[in-house]
Amino acid sequence: MSLTHEPLDLPSSGDPAPDEISADHGPGAAAPTSRRARGLVAVVLPPVVLGIVILGIWYAISYGVLEARKRFLLRPPHEVIQVGFLEWDNFSTILDALWVTTKIAIIGLVISIVLGMAVAVIMSQAKVAERAIFPYMVTLQAIPILALVPVIGFWFGYGQKSRVLVCVIISIFPIIVNTLFGLQSAERGMHDLFTLHHASRITRLRKLMFPAALPAIFAGLRISAGLSVIGAVVGDFFFGQGEAGLGQLLKRYAVQLDGEELLAATIMTAVLGVIVFWTFGWLQNRVVGKWYESTSGRS
Repeated sequence: MSLTHEPLDLPSSGDPAPDEISADHGPGAAAPTSRRARGLVAVVLPPVVLGIVILGIWYAISYGVLEARKRFLLRPPHEVIQVGFLEWDNFSTILDALWVTTKIAIIGLVISIVLGMAVAVIMSQAKVAERAIFPYMVTLQAIPILALVPVIGFWFGYGQKSRVLVCVIISIFPIIVNTLFGLQSAERGMHDLFTLHHASRITRLRKLMFPAALPAIFAGLRISAGLSVIGAVVGDFFFGQGEAGLGQLLKRYAVQLDGEELLAATIMTAVLGVIVFWTFGWLQNRVVGKWYESTSGRS
């Protein structure tokens, strides 16, 4: 009987160990990267696809629906880009008007924030004040701004003060409503705890009601920020004294039948509104997120 010795399959020094193989090339290592890639595609792909569809519809209307003599009503996208954005004289004019409108919107929004939060705090501290003030705020919100334009111009003139006032009237209501709702959303049990410790109104407001109201306040700010841009454009459209903003520019392009510049100015107006909305969304995530982290850490 003969004995045969089978050679042992020993790993060489250059071969990776089994643990190293599973650690470097296992499915768990690629999972976070693939999830991030899928998440990025899920966020980016839908608006890109919708944008392509909108461009296709735009071209179809410009070349397929409108006759050549009526094509000034909706110029095709490449002509808008060429004339409105790539010709520096036109684009610089739009940028100057955009800056004027941005300043008016910021000033109006700041005034709305200060006044709106002050009114909300007063209403949160006294039911009588809430019952007295809130109906007038609803009435002011219900009146169409175009109905107030002649009155504003008659009382305050047709300059930048009137533009700012239009911004305030349009954007103040969401700040009041959301701030009031947030201040009143603090838990009753926490109010009882502050009462047991004989906390003052200021302490209760600062340490309980305002922190509880942060999510609602920032939700109102996001809405009001977009409305302030609308108010700045509407105010500039009707009150033309002083520096010309996007409203005056839109009116001039419409009268002169400058379709490319008109659409370019409209696009820049939309871009301004989106930037303002995203900015306050980013601030909301930063401020409210840090507050939740701090409260969860203390608990």
